[in-house]
Amino acid sequence: MDGRRDKADSAAAGGRTPEELDTLFEEALLVRDGATLAALFADGAVCVAGDGPPTRGGEAIAGLALALWDGDRSYVADPRRVVAARDLALIVAERAISVVRRGATAPGAM
Repeated sequence: MDGRRDKADSAAAGGRTPEELDTLFEEALLVRDGATLAALFADGAVCVAGDGPPTRGGEAIAGLALALWDGDRSYVADPRRVVAARDLALIVAERAISVVRRGATAPGAM
């Protein structure tokens, strides 16, 4: 199995903490690993970038993130605050709010 597939399989299991999930996302983005990025999102995930239309599903969101990447950034979301309670976290950025669940497994992941 190649290294990217191993990372994608690991990413599908989700991060143990919101911070770990954030790190998985950033690492996959930095190396432009679309399979790993896609594996981080559950079916039905929705992303809205700027004033654009909603993007749905892991593969489409990964494609959007890679298209937005201009190479001069070290992180796209630029979180301002992470608030965690039990297995949920609220990630607040300047123009976005995300909710993540610790230890969540993507549908079909083992």
